[in-house]
Amino acid sequence: MNKLDDLMRFQQTALSVRGQRQQLLASNIANADTPNYKARDIDFNSVLTSKLQLNSNQSSTPLTKTAGQHMDPSGSVDGIAPMYRTMVQGNVDGNTVDMDVERNAFADNGVRYEAGLTMINMQIRNMLAAIQG
Repeated sequence: MNKLDDLMRFQQTALSVRGQRQQLLASNIANADTPNYKARDIDFNSVLTSKLQLNSNQSSTPLTKTAGQHMDPSGSVDGIAPMYRTMVQGNVDGNTVDMDVERNAFADNGVRYEAGLTMINMQIRNMLAAIQG
């Protein structure tokens, strides 16, 4: 069972981080007209690497949320604080959301999320084919 878990762990972790990133990007889009709102994003690769290392390192114990309503510490995504986007074009009200950038990032992240689901689906189909012969 352990090898089966290891096979799925990477895709499961990647989907989890992509889902959290999607929420962050959706928050940016929702706050496009909020004065002084600063657009935030995460570096997917660094968060994924950090989370995979944390999962493989059994000696460290991360903080555990005991309820779904609990927030990650300091608004972090799996222990890594989101970074603020650099301002591409100045805005009078101090808002740094660029809707073109946000929409592109949202769509790209969504497509990659769907690709991750497809990969997991294919892995499960291959395992079933091997089991059933």
